[in-house]
Amino acid sequence: MGTSSKLKGKRVLVTGANGFIGAHLSRRLCLEGAEVHAVYRTQRPTDAEGQRLWQADLASVDAVREIMGKAEPEVVFHLASHVKGAPGLEHVLPTFQSNLQSTVNLLTVAAETTRPRVVLTGSLAEPEVTKGEMFPVAPYAAAKWASTGYARMFHALYGLPTVSARVFMVYGPAQIDLTKLVPYVILSLLQGKAPKITGGHRLLDWIYVSDVVNGFLALADDPKVLGDSVELGSGTLITIRDIVERVAREVGNGIHPEFGALPDRPMEPTRVAKTDESFAKIGWKPEVSLAEGIKKTVEWYRKEFERTPQAYQLVNA
Repeated sequence: MGTSSKLKGKRVLVTGANGFIGAHLSRRLCLEGAEVHAVYRTQRPTDAEGQRLWQADLASVDAVREIMGKAEPEVVFHLASHVKGAPGLEHVLPTFQSNLQSTVNLLTVAAETTRPRVVLTGSLAEPEVTKGEMFPVAPYAAAKWASTGYARMFHALYGLPTVSARVFMVYGPAQIDLTKLVPYVILSLLQGKAPKITGGHRLLDWIYVSDVVNGFLALADDPKVLGDSVELGSGTLITIRDIVERVAREVGNGIHPEFGALPDRPMEPTRVAKTDESFAKIGWKPEVSLAEGIKKTVEWYRKEFERTPQAYQLVNA
């Protein structure tokens, strides 16, 4: 996948810049020669060389207006999110505020001002009504579903150039939420402990983070996808058990994960990315194989754990 040199010199705003995908995307944009304005809510990005940093809670429309007015971005990548996909009631308000309210604020201010292209981050968990799925199975899925609807409305009614990236299960180096499956399994094994897993039967589409970044860059420029959604995944399903066992073999210390130690979540959807459609729309396809991606990811965490083990201790491992 070639680089997106068309972003060179452009003012680009990245929300959620201290998150997993946001941090990778921000660094790549700097390499592309973009003028990167990186927004973070709480924790300052640790690797933000060459970026203009903004601290703000985008649930406040006044904060959005201030940043958009000063940065005057030509492209916005909106990745700020409360990323807990569990169905618990405690996630309703955080996902509404961080995922949906922030999105509506951003779309509104964008439509009022410089009208940049806005690339939103959707989710594989959004329900597919055509398949008889009449409601989201978690607050996160509901907020993402509504955000996609708002983006399409802003494009149709107000002419705002929006596009949504429907992102599947992303993994790779430097995922800062150590409770996510891949870093949790790697670090549990590196600490000499057996990771506790569900039954492991759920099928998922896993995509390496650099491939997702390539997809976002393609979405920032292609005029054919405005008002649309594009799926960023591998196009292949594997079980949780399979990916956990692959990670364990790559770590190679002989410790076996404990499958069935945790309950399975109810009503989890099975999704596989339509990569043929994504290639037809934006010329994008994934390049990193699962074997290569797991190898790179394990190597990164192993090196970091050996360098600063105290920073990668799992509380409940």
